[in-house]
Amino acid sequence: MGSRDPAEPMSLGEATQSGVRPADRHGLLKHSREFLDFFWDIAKPEQETRLAATEKLLEYLRGRPKGSEMKYALKRLITGLGVGRETARPCYSLALAQLLQSFEDLPLCSILQQIQEKYDLHQVKKAMLRPALFANLFGVLALFQSGRLVKDQEALMKSVKLLQALAQYQNHLQEQPRKALVDILSEVSKATLQEILPEVLKADLNIILSSPEQLELFLLAQQKVPSKLKKLVGSVNLFSDENVPRLVNVLKMAASSVKKDRKLPAIALDLLRLALKEDKFPRFWKEVVEQGLLKMQFWPASYLCFRLLGAALPLLTKEQLQLVMRGDVIRHYGEHVCTAKLPKQFKFAPEMDDYVGTFLEGCQDDPERQLAVLVAFSSITNQGLPVTPTFWRVVRFLSPLALQGYVAWLQAMFLQPDLDSLVDFSTNNQKKAQDSSLHVPERDVFRLRKWIIFRLVSIVDSLHLEMEEALTEQVARFCLFHSFFVTKKPTSQIPETKQPFSFPLESQAREAVSSAFFSLLQTLSTQFKQAPDQTRGGQPWTYRLVQFADLLLNHSHNVTTVTPLTAQQRQAWDRMLQTLKELEAHSAEARAAAFRHLLLLVGIHLLKSPAESCDLLSDIQTCIRKSLGEKPRRSRNKAIDPQEPPWVEVLVEILLALLAQPSHLMRQVARSVFGHICSQLTPRALQLILDVLNPETSEDENDRVVVTDDSDERQLQGAEDKSEEGEENRSSESEEESEGEESEEEERDGDVDQGFREQLMTVLQAGKALGGEDSEDEEELGDEAMMALDQSLASLFAEQKLRIQARRDEKNKLQKEKVLRRDFQIRVLDLVEVLVTKQPENVLVLELLEPLLSIIRRSLRSSSSKQEQDLLHKTARIFMHHLCRARRYCHDLGERAEALHAQVERLVQQAGRQPDSPTALYHFNASLYLLRVLKGNTAEGCVHETQEKQKAGTDPSPMPTGPQAASCLDLNLVTRVYSTALSSFLTKRNSPLTVPMFLSLFSRHPVLCKSLLPILVQHITGPVRPRHQACLLLQKTLSMREVRSCFEDPEWKQLMGQVLAKVTENLRVLGEAQTKAQHQQALSSLELLNALFRTCKHEKLTLDLPVLLGVLQAQQQSLQQGAHSTGPSRLHDLYWQAMKTLGVQRPKLEKKDAKEVPSATQSPISKKRKKKGFLPETKKRKKRKSEDGTPAEDGTPAATGGSQPPNMGRKKRNRTKAKVPAQAQANEIPTTKSPAPGAPTLSPSTPAKSPKLQKKNQKLSEVNGAPGSPAEPAGQKQHQKALPKKGVLGKSPLSALARKKARLSLVIRSPSLLQSGAKKKKAQLRKAGKP
Repeated sequence: MGSRDPAEPMSLGEATQSGVRPADRHGLLKHSREFLDFFWDIAKPEQETRLAATEKLLEYLRGRPKGSEMKYALKRLITGLGVGRETARPCYSLALAQLLQSFEDLPLCSILQQIQEKYDLHQVKKAMLRPALFANLFGVLALFQSGRLVKDQEALMKSVKLLQALAQYQNHLQEQPRKALVDILSEVSKATLQEILPEVLKADLNIILSSPEQLELFLLAQQKVPSKLKKLVGSVNLFSDENVPRLVNVLKMAASSVKKDRKLPAIALDLLRLALKEDKFPRFWKEVVEQGLLKMQFWPASYLCFRLLGAALPLLTKEQLQLVMRGDVIRHYGEHVCTAKLPKQFKFAPEMDDYVGTFLEGCQDDPERQLAVLVAFSSITNQGLPVTPTFWRVVRFLSPLALQGYVAWLQAMFLQPDLDSLVDFSTNNQKKAQDSSLHVPERDVFRLRKWIIFRLVSIVDSLHLEMEEALTEQVARFCLFHSFFVTKKPTSQIPETKQPFSFPLESQAREAVSSAFFSLLQTLSTQFKQAPDQTRGGQPWTYRLVQFADLLLNHSHNVTTVTPLTAQQRQAWDRMLQTLKELEAHSAEARAAAFRHLLLLVGIHLLKSPAESCDLLSDIQTCIRKSLGEKPRRSRNKAIDPQEPPWVEVLVEILLALLAQPSHLMRQVARSVFGHICSQLTPRALQLILDVLNPETSEDENDRVVVTDDSDERQLQGAEDKSEEGEENRSSESEEESEGEESEEEERDGDVDQGFREQLMTVLQAGKALGGEDSEDEEELGDEAMMALDQSLASLFAEQKLRIQARRDEKNKLQKEKVLRRDFQIRVLDLVEVLVTKQPENVLVLELLEPLLSIIRRSLRSSSSKQEQDLLHKTARIFMHHLCRARRYCHDLGERAEALHAQVERLVQQAGRQPDSPTALYHFNASLYLLRVLKGNTAEGCVHETQEKQKAGTDPSPMPTGPQAASCLDLNLVTRVYSTALSSFLTKRNSPLTVPMFLSLFSRHPVLCKSLLPILVQHITGPVRPRHQACLLLQKTLSMREVRSCFEDPEWKQLMGQVLAKVTENLRVLGEAQTKAQHQQALSSLELLNALFRTCKHEKLTLDLPVLLGVLQAQQQSLQQGAHSTGPSRLHDLYWQAMKTLGVQRPKLEKKDAKEVPSATQSPISKKRKKKGFLPETKKRKKRKSEDGTPAEDGTPAATGGSQPPNMGRKKRNRTKAKVPAQAQANEIPTTKSPAPGAPTLSPSTPAKSPKLQKKNQKLSEVNGAPGSPAEPAGQKQHQKALPKKGVLGKSPLSALARKKARLSLVIRSPSLLQSGAKKKKAQLRKAGKP
């Protein structure tokens, strides 16, 4: 008899006959645990989990292809096809398909038979009919997805019959069986299809046109076996007048079926191909699509038309494209694009962009079709405005010829708009409005021209690297010409003059062209900066456009400017060109390139606004000549002629004026020019910038900077009337103080003023509507009197309404001015950023501290709007990252040292007076920056002055030595300033100063820390809050390497001793905390003590510790009494961490044994426990049993016993046999002679230790200063003999050997390591001892 496979279990009958259990049962179960999990994972919703589980299942079955697992897997997967969860059925179907694909020896007919037997439709109950139907359907789909069904003729025929049977249950399966049948037949061969076709396709045309699946099957047969179809059905014309309505209904059904999928039905594309093949596309498009589907007012049908249009683009010729792109479908698509604006509405435009992009990318060799499609989409307009965006990404797929033709079409439509060639429409809302004044040709032309000019700019912006240079120049010249020039007489030398306008170019349209031109100039400047070698001659685009403008100006007979230039302005233009030629001699200098860019840009602005730019040009030219003409660098202290300001100041004023314009290009040019002149900056020039940033001086009469708005080009000049200026200042200050938050009630009360009330009372009294006490006896007013009163009241309220509206307009105006001013300040901060980035060593940088702090304070108080937030973030970034944290700083203070010392004192005092910590942090960091500047500067005069003071006896402070003697930092003054701040921080309750501020001070300037540490040590034993803050700050400070390097070894040891003495004094009241503050105080003291231990261990210092050990041991009992009510806490962990460093191990808590023998030393206090709440009976019984145990001797209940409960495991009981009970340790620690409680103490209930362990503990106790001894009664106090009678720094009465061993208790790694003998703990303590 052969041996059985271990993976194959014994059958039930064999087991029964043999009378024994299956021999391989354990092995089968071992495999099943892993095997069964695969089927759970297959049904999970996550796709990655399903695929991974299927792959693992296949790998598992490949190792056992003939085992019982394969049968079980097939059975489990077939069962999963009919599970109740609808999401799990496709998962099992896919897994079954991959299984059949991997194991081709499995017969498909057998699998199909198992499916039909498992889910027999004739025998299944009615409640299980739906799962059975889906199981059969997914079973056939699994066979088809395996790829083997089309090769197995028998299984194919059975599957087709099964699908036909399933098609009858349309209520449950809808059209899914017919769709599956079409998919299967599309993969079979022609011979097989000819054989199956009579069984699956009826000869009745009404049935064929009844559903999309039947029609798709008909089209499939017509494509693959047309002769067989003709014999079966005959000659059929689907596009006849009789069949067109049926096709429309079929397409509507197909559109509804894919409503959620949002895709094009295959039947629609098949009908399109058939219409193209039979040359009946116009009839199909007109009658079926436009007059059929589109007229239904059914959005799924409309989306089908749009998708059919996009899919048809690659299939159509140029003539067919013109037919499609000018019909009702494209107009309906334009209406959809205009109306689908809400966030939740479905937008088809992105999908159409994909269709167009695919078409353009696929026909690169046919530029005519590309151009036709792009022009057609650009011609879909809503009252003249094209529906496609100006920035359209599909243009990147255009070929060069198509792009050139498209640009030419855009320019031609701009010059001579052909409104008849557009597919124009109006939305329903626009039709309901019926405003004839809006829908006029001039308005349509303006909307079209505005779109065209921005489309040209966007093409250059998106394709400036791929476009030909000639085409880019053509667009730039076109925009420049129509922005500033007008044709008088055409000439062949200027091609732009040969293009006349069919509609005159209005001023509003010309402004749009000008705005687009400067946007194009920004793009071209960026392009030249990235690739300067790609332009002709290496000249920037701005220079080439200026040359073109000069050419136009020289042809005054043919071309004239829109704004005529005066003789003075024309001379300024000519001088600008002459200056440009002079700058070419200095082309090697970077400053010359920046000046050239600025000059070109202002020169182009001369064409836009000649009156404003003329003076700027002359001033810029003067500044450029002076800048390039001066060879030596002029000193700042040199006397300057008061009649003529320095050129730097003039240029700074010009840059500020340019920054007031809302131009990003101008902003970049101003940054670039200022970066080259900031090394020549004077204090007056810097003050011009600070006046803009300082709100108190930027709005005075001397401020003449014009801030320009984009919306209405309104200019805000500072030189207005004094009364209006004062009112503006008062309103802006009140807005800043109130942060712009006014309630509706205040606004209403403000509108109704006292004057209006008096006027109202006067009108009512004149009309006798108000009476006195005798008004009841008077007669009522007549009709004429009432009418007169109504007119008076109406006129009065109308005037009041106008006044209210005027006040609101004034308020909006002031608010808008404030917004413009803040935006201008944000742009001016660019200059500050350039200065602190490129010239951090300039002494003028020190003048920026307080103005920047003023902006930060104001913005933190009124940072409600996004603009204020942007201003705050930018100022804070410049202040912190570019200024305070800069690696370079000023090294030439001159006579500013004394002023900087006063500024340091002022900043520290301001930091202490701030309302919150974030604001104080900026002031504190500013003082640290000034400290670094003072420390890094050398001033012999300061040193000599200090020496003279010391000789005269006026300055009792010691003379600084070392590196400090070479700097001009007055250490005594600075120490006094920061000591005052530190004392305020430690004593003031709500101080804005924080611990990280002083830690930053100590780490950057450890010399100051050395002088301030006595203040911290003094406050360790002070009141509660200063003690906590001092301990926390001292704990962080002692671990700083910078601070340690400032101390000599004796000084450091003395400091450690002082801190240890103060901490010891605090710890005498350990465990007596009643409030949260006192508890926090104890925590901070213990944390400081542990930090002190770590520092001493790292430095290998020796300190006298017996006094501290005695204090800690004395507080152990009170600490344990408070521990039982609250349980283990941070305080106890810190306490035992310190005790462990001193060589005392924490007692281990063990569970009490229920059968513990009663101890002889029981305390009656433990029997009288106070009941705390209600507990279950089981708990109460355990408590009654525990009273017979051994309670603690000090009155506290013992937590654990000496042995374990009977239900404890054997290994755990064996581990606890040699352990000392925690009760004995807790009772004997206070009464032992040795300060280390690790020595063994014997009691009647304590098992004896091994001699080896006793010997080791005896050695440890000798190291700690006392020999090992047995336990003594609690009334004796012999353990106090081992403690010293003096302070930490005093001499101990112990012998020299004992004192030496006590000092070594911290130098060595601690006796607990020897006691434990564990290498793991030794490695951990070594790691903890590292800094």
